Amino acid sequence: MKEQNAIEVTNITKSFKIYQDKGNTLKEKILFKNRRKYEERKVLDGISFEVKKGEAIGLIGSNGCGKSTTLKLLTKIMYPDSGKIEMKGRVSSLIELGAGFHPDMSGRENIYINASIFGLNKKEIDKRLENIIAFSELEEFIDNPVRTYSSGMYMRLAFSVAINVDADILLIDEILAVGDANFQAKCFSKLREIKTYGTTIVIVSHSLGQIEQICERSIWIQQGKIKMEGLPRDVHPEYMNYMGEKRQAIEKKTSDNSNKEVVAEKNEDTESGNGKIKISYIKIQDISGEEKNVFRTEEMMKFVIGYKVYEEVMDSCFGIAIFRSDNIFCYGTNTRIDRFKNIRLLNDGEIVFEMKNTLLPGEYNIDVAIESEMGIYATYCKKICKFITYTDIEDIGVTRIEHKWEGSCFI
Repeated sequence: MKEQNAIEVTNITKSFKIYQDKGNTLKEKILFKNRRKYEERKVLDGISFEVKKGEAIGLIGSNGCGKSTTLKLLTKIMYPDSGKIEMKGRVSSLIELGAGFHPDMSGRENIYINASIFGLNKKEIDKRLENIIAFSELEEFIDNPVRTYSSGMYMRLAFSVAINVDADILLIDEILAVGDANFQAKCFSKLREIKTYGTTIVIVSHSLGQIEQICERSIWIQQGKIKMEGLPRDVHPEYMNYMGEKRQAIEKKTSDNSNKEVVAEKNEDTESGNGKIKISYIKIQDISGEEKNVFRTEEMMKFVIGYKVYEEVMDSCFGIAIFRSDNIFCYGTNTRIDRFKNIRLLNDGEIVFEMKNTLLPGEYNIDVAIESEMGIYATYCKKICKFITYTDIEDIGVTRIEHKWEGSCFI
């Protein structure tokens, strides 16, 4: 193992047997042998990566890709079918909420049990006990049975123990999704702090913002293999593009399987106007001209709208409107508002609408309209295309507004 590494994973594979209808009793196993048919599913197929001491990495990917299985192999909850995993130092993990807690014992008693699992003796636990309780903010409940705790209280206690055992390696699986906003912020602050002490951190999460706040590197796992590895700002847009395309493919397949009456009704509802002008295509691009449908907040984006002229229009107007997926109207503008007058449409062509994406995370739909004369639509297309916004910005609402703070109290 290399001196600078805390974790080395070399060509590991892992398969599981998926039984169709497995008999549970001895009688069922003897009488119904056919029920023991199973499918062998390979979850990991030759995964290899290294993590340096003090480095924080994030594992991302869609459900079932092998992220959590990888983390469980690192904790030695299970073992790979082939390949090798080497780790250097004490390992602390948050794999499952409240794992190792006894429901009938108090929070205080469970601290001793849980910390001993991580390798601490009673003297070491006694030394850390007050810090663990204080961080969990459960002082008034610490002597109550943990079966009376909420899921958030479970998480507070489990996290408090895991980060106070002076581990060399900390493994976290989606655990930060639980708990109120204040405690999540406190957890992030604590993770940054222990990272400065040289703790190696591996996080599995669907929240790209969480990973971008903590990790220097992301590993994208897809169908049991590493699809991409690198800086979060390089890997995450590619992953989000893939997920957006996957969603579009599913929606298209669903649409193709619909009956003709439903399709006709949908088209009538989403496109209207006198038909003098029709929209022939719309493409969403980044500033370099690459087509995609996932953008980061504050990234420049372009809508390239192609149109076909069926009848000449002497005083036209182009308009665009953006709606969030829950139909919140986020923004709308048109060429008349922006002082473009006397637009004559004689031949087929295209226009480009360019904007800075100040929208906060979510999925957004686009409406596009072309007027044939004042107030009369040649065409109006609802939800003609969609895009996804993601960011690590913690603002709330619909859009990111440029702002600043001033005051004598700021240092």
